[in-house]
Amino acid sequence: MNNRFKMNKRDHKAILDSLARLLADTENIYLKTKNYHWNASMPTFHTFNEMFENQYVELASAFDLIAERIRAFGIAAPVSHIQFNNPDALKETSNPPKVQEMIQALLADQETIIKTVRSVFYEAINAEDEITKDLMVQRIQAHEKSASIFRDYLINK
Repeated sequence: MNNRFKMNKRDHKAILDSLARLLADTENIYLKTKNYHWNASMPTFHTFNEMFENQYVELASAFDLIAERIRAFGIAAPVSHIQFNNPDALKETSNPPKVQEMIQALLADQETIIKTVRSVFYEAINAEDEITKDLMVQRIQAHEKSASIFRDYLINK
């Protein structure tokens, strides 16, 4: 690789730290959405079961893309919660809430993760890392769409 395309160490570390934080948030929202998928109850089961499934399938793909981007930097992607070491990670729930509360929690998580994605996006701009920047544009679009779906449900409820 030509030296003019190499990132300086500070930018490299900043992007990797941001990607690791995003990976942790993505895993958390994936698991929460999967749990809600399993626990959506009647009479709204079919509607929410399908909506949550669409969400967690998209998040699983994102999880892979983010981990692969970390690997592209030549380091191993985090493989355990301990390695994520993210004190600001999205909050987990221990008991499945009612559907309305599920939607509120997922909306809050989507809004939080959008902020995380934007911080990675700005790190990528600063480092002139077009590949990470492009991935973050895709992630912002996906999370804004999800947030919009949840927001629309709450408004129309």
